[in-house]
Order: sequence, then structure tokens, then C-alpha cells
Amino acid sequence: MWSSKQKFDSVVDEFNNWRKQPDLAEAVAAIRALASVARSSPATTMMELEIELKKASDSLKLWDTTSISLTAGSKSRLLERAERFGEISYKARKIIAMLSQEFIFDGCTILVHGFSRVVLEVLRTAAQNRKLFRVFCPEGRPDRAGLRLSNELAKLDVPVKLLIDSAVAYSMDEVDMVFVGADGVVESGGIINMMGTYQIALVAKSLNKPVYVAAASYKFARLYPLDHKDMVPALRPIDFGVPIPSKVEVETSARDYTPPEYLTFLFTDLGVLSPSVVSDELIQLYL
Repeated sequence: MWSSKQKFDSVVDEFNNWRKQPDLAEAVAAIRALASVARSSPATTMMELEIELKKASDSLKLWDTTSISLTAGSKSRLLERAERFGEISYKARKIIAMLSQEFIFDGCTILVHGFSRVVLEVLRTAAQNRKLFRVFCPEGRPDRAGLRLSNELAKLDVPVKLLIDSAVAYSMDEVDMVFVGADGVVESGGIINMMGTYQIALVAKSLNKPVYVAAASYKFARLYPLDHKDMVPALRPIDFGVPIPSKVEVETSARDYTPPEYLTFLFTDLGVLSPSVVSDELIQLYL
């Protein structure tokens, strides 16, 4: 493990190396130095990474307290990147929604899981196209993500039925297709998503129901989980709504891994992909 001084020296050295390039602005050199910190970081959670980047940023500002551009320039660059990312995300949702429409037919019943903005956009577009369909929303404990999605669908006048999470198998024979989002699309063609996605896919597969994933290409990740134990446990405690006895162990995992053999198609801004071609797309993205 590196000491604080080693980390300080590392980010400063990286900054100085970039700054030697005559055509590179000081603020850009700072951004690239921080990007290097992120790449080499051992952090396993977003919170840990944010803390490490904050320390690295502070190190640069302490190293040269007279540089206004290090602070102002870096901030403006980050804001610019954030705005661009927001535009990319919005456009990706629109493309995915458009590509998915031919798979949603009049009279169908769609099972969803969790609160996915991309899936919501798919369903909103279908409603705007005057397609007749209904949606089953499992409640999505512990944060009731399905309840949130059902509220949004009700505002669109989409017929929606709220299910308790344990009623998925019971209701699956009424379902024509499953639509889920993804926190990450991994090299195998499988997905990492909200806990419960895997068991929904298992039930759907057993009853020959297609499982569709709606995910933007920026969710593609060079990861290859072997099983669910590769998932990082949630940091926040899970609220069961009732007191938990002190001797009772609580499962803290918030995400599960769904292997590619349980998925039918992935709707992305790169096109409609089968799980088997995801690794090829990842290679192209990271070349």
C-alpha cells in the first residue's frame, strides 16, 4: 500500500510529465494526471475513488498554490465533460428506445425490474407510439425501485400492476417479455444489475420468455465475473422495515450477475446485440 507521500509524488510526477508537452494546457495536464490516479487506484467503491481523487486534486493544488488554472481550468474541464456525458446519455436512451419498438407488440405484457431510466424511456416511447401494453413491476425491495417506476408509468397512463418480489414466478405465465436495465455489461455478454435480475432471468428462461436488456454502451465494462461472489457488497445497511436480531446475519449484496445464456438481446446505442457479440464490441470500444 502506498503512503500519502508516495501518492502525492506520483500525481505530481504524472502532472509534470504531461505538462512537458508544449501543446497541452496546464488544466488538461491536471485532468490527465487525475485520470492516471483513477486507473491505478485500488479503490473498490465509487466513494473510495472519490476520496482518492479529492486527495490527488488537493496534492496538485498544494504543490503549486499560485496556479489559478489548476483550479479554475480543471473545474471548467470537468463541467464540460459532465455536460457532454449528459448529452451522450440522453441520446443513447433515445436510440435504444427507438430500436426496441419493433419488439413491443400490441396486447403484450412486459415484466420489468428495478428503476432503469433507459427502460422507462423504452416504455414511454411505446406509449407515445400508441402501443397497447401493460407492465408488471415487482416492488424492488429494499429501496422500492419498482414502486418508483410504477409511479412514473401511471403518469403516462400505462396500465401497470405492482407485484411483491416473491410473486415473479407466480406471474411469469402472463408475461410476454422481460425488460431490464444494467449497471454493467461485462465481457462474457452477461450483465450486472440490481439484485433479483438473475432469478427473474432464470424463471423467464424456464418458461421460454425472452429477456431483453436496455443499456447504453458506456455501461460496457472490461470485467469478467465468474460468479455472484465477485460482486462488491453494498456499503449502506439494508432496511428490512423491522428490527433485526443481533445474532442474525444479513446479506448485504445489492447486485447480482446474470450470465449471457439467460439473455436474448441487448438494446444499445451501438445496435441490437446478441450476448455473444458483446466481447467483440468491447474490443472495438477499448482499442
